[in-house]
Amino acid sequence: MLNKTSQLKKTALLIALAGAMTSQSVHAANWLMVQGTEKDHQAPRAKVWGFVQAEYQQTDDTKLKAGPYAGKAAAFNQMAPQLDTSQGFNVRRARIGVRGNNFPLDNKINYFILAEFGNNGITTGGDASQGQLTDASVTLNHIPGARIRAGLFKTPGAEEGLQAIPVFNYVNFTNVTDRLLLERHFDNSTNNTGRSQSVGAFRDTGVQVFDAFRVGDWEHSYAVMLGNGNGLAMTDKDKHQDLYLYASTEKILDNSKGPRRAGLKFFAWMQDGKRTLDDVGTVDRKRSGLGTTYWDGKYRLAAEYITADGMIYGGTKGAGTPDDGATFSVLTDEKASGYYLDLGYRVLPKLELNVRYDMLDSGTEEDANHREFQTTTLGAQYFFNKKTSVRLNYEMRSIDAPDLPAASPVHDILDSIDDRLSAQVSLVF
Repeated sequence: MLNKTSQLKKTALLIALAGAMTSQSVHAANWLMVQGTEKDHQAPRAKVWGFVQAEYQQTDDTKLKAGPYAGKAAAFNQMAPQLDTSQGFNVRRARIGVRGNNFPLDNKINYFILAEFGNNGITTGGDASQGQLTDASVTLNHIPGARIRAGLFKTPGAEEGLQAIPVFNYVNFTNVTDRLLLERHFDNSTNNTGRSQSVGAFRDTGVQVFDAFRVGDWEHSYAVMLGNGNGLAMTDKDKHQDLYLYASTEKILDNSKGPRRAGLKFFAWMQDGKRTLDDVGTVDRKRSGLGTTYWDGKYRLAAEYITADGMIYGGTKGAGTPDDGATFSVLTDEKASGYYLDLGYRVLPKLELNVRYDMLDSGTEEDANHREFQTTTLGAQYFFNKKTSVRLNYEMRSIDAPDLPAASPVHDILDSIDDRLSAQVSLVF
């Protein structure tokens, strides 16, 4: 737990930051249509837009209690992406882009371009740069029922990954999303000194056929995508493509529209691909999930169950940090599953209270790999307007190794994990 005096001091500081900026809460939106299309005969040819998200995070910086890095900093208690400090401020995201349609020669074509300038997994890693292109796509809307989107864009899949990040309700992703879906790319499964490129950021380069169909108060959507399976990289790495499938159905409430509409949505998705590691060869990477979201203007609910088979991210070895020489680990043939339950209550028109529980059961095929991650997050959001707000989070975190003997030093290593306090402010423009 955080030291109480330190916690109160930091909480007061974070509340003082509430005069800065972030975004509105997530609703049961159709992200395929919101991000992939523009309104017919209404959208401008070029609309500049973006957002900035600044944050503060803190843990007690408990040192590792056992293992090869005993007495040194624990990676899971450090701030991402550098993992070299347990507290501090960061401009996590600073994105700017342009989107539009209604060109003189063809008003059935729209485009979407976005670049990242913040300090996160997108702009760090092997081939990353400060000023990383994250989206560059064109959508052809000529075929009724089968829109075609081509280029680099978000893959159809889990809600935390597919939804627009400015409307995410928390500072950090759940364990199941972060470790199973936010892909880190490596060239080898052993002795990895660092990522070979930036994180995948739930994106891929490829082509997608998709659309949505309104039947009364219900909207049914689908997407089929074939991509390189190489994250933000523009070209294929190993001649193996990933297949993405997605389907959703949503009861739209009060005939609401856009990214803030009220509704009850059910969705399911699947991703099937392969990865090539220099020291192993070709390995599978399969993911699937199903879930639901609900929002009625006062109450919010989100729940999702996710499974993984094949290559899984294992974290840093011994929980040490890269600064101390720890390398990353990759589990090449494992299984995992997890879920989250997220509740929100708008106690006042501009104030929402949140609670989220997430659980990840990772590396279940071998006792040495098996870890159980559990986090309960308490949160609050204050909305100054539709584009400006602030959120505070307190995460109660634990990791267990249920299949290892009681005398194993791994238990002491995992017991070093701290709770985490965080805040995020941002502006959408």
